[in-house]
Amino acid sequence: MNNKIYQIIKSKNKKKLVCLTAYSKPIAKILDKLCDIVLVGDSLATAMYGMKNTHSVTLDTMIQHGVSVASSIKSAVCVVDMPAKSYKNVAIGKKNAKLIFKKTKCDAVKVECNGKNYDVISAIVKSGIPVMGHIGFTPQYYKKFKAQGLEEKDKIKLIEQAKKNEKAGVFSIVLECVSTSVAREITKLIKIPTIGIGASGYCDGQILVTDDMLGLSGFYPKFVKKFVNLNKIIEKGVQKYRNAVINNKFPTDKNTF
Repeated sequence: MNNKIYQIIKSKNKKKLVCLTAYSKPIAKILDKLCDIVLVGDSLATAMYGMKNTHSVTLDTMIQHGVSVASSIKSAVCVVDMPAKSYKNVAIGKKNAKLIFKKTKCDAVKVECNGKNYDVISAIVKSGIPVMGHIGFTPQYYKKFKAQGLEEKDKIKLIEQAKKNEKAGVFSIVLECVSTSVAREITKLIKIPTIGIGASGYCDGQILVTDDMLGLSGFYPKFVKKFVNLNKIIEKGVQKYRNAVINNKFPTDKNTF
């Protein structure tokens, strides 16, 4: 376990963890100054490539973006999502986790829990690769959005999943769109940090898709807060460029050889 991962675990009950997604070097460079964890999320499928969901994003695509992001990460923990079907059994999971780890030089991988794949998570951890867990609404296994943990039977299931992820060796766990009461209980029960997305302020940290919180994606569900409208800022910049070109004010002598 490297020191950065150790510091994340050690932060439990001491400070809130700030986490965001990055898919490119320029964004990663900014986030590295301000975030504890930077996730190369498979959300790039929808945020960048216009796919309907994350089910079809490939391992090669995740590795390519992982290489770009990890090259700019110095202080934060860089985590790369393992895409759907890349860890369907122990052998495949270990092989692909090692490939991601080796090629991207990231600090950890993230594995979505389907309630059965604890052996895969454990095997990856035992191979020397830190794993971030993920329970609740797990996009790789759902076709439609649904908040989790609203019924008693679901609460019990999620708490069990959190415990089993911890036992399997994850260093932290994402709780996605989990009810407030469940998020609070899980955060109290387990010794590793919980990272919430739509899972209340009781979690040890928070994560959002960067494109969403910057106002770029056009995707603003209940759990997202738009902290700036970057769409408008970019539009203004492009409009200024357009006007300069049309009116022959760009390029000037300063921009030519």
